[in-house]
Amino acid sequence: QVQVVESGGGLVQPGGSLRLSCVAAGSIFSIAAMAWYRQAPGKQRELVATITRGGLTNYADSVKGRFTISEDNAKNTVFLQMNSLTSEDTAVYYCRAAGLVTGGTVGSYWGQGTQVTVSS
Repeated sequence: QVQVVESGGGLVQPGGSLRLSCVAAGSIFSIAAMAWYRQAPGKQRELVATITRGGLTNYADSVKGRFTISEDNAKNTVFLQMNSLTSEDTAVYYCRAAGLVTGGTVGSYWGQGTQVTVSS
């Protein structure tokens, strides 16, 4: 069984930083890409950043230059370093492991989310 678990959320003041972590655990053969999404109250879930197994990254325009996604392939772990946070970044942040191969199947797995609140 595969589990995706996020951590690192919390309350931070505007202009501050947070680092989110996400680990995919279980009987995993490989993962094609991992990504961070977020969902603010009353809004749809949106893609924040992605990173492929080969290290290619992509960011939403709203976070370019402020957020950095990185990974530790050996540990099936992805990080999201968030700097210069604003109230607009307040949301539940979700991690997704895509193209995950386990037990002969391929699929996407989501974490339960971690709350990020930016407020003074």
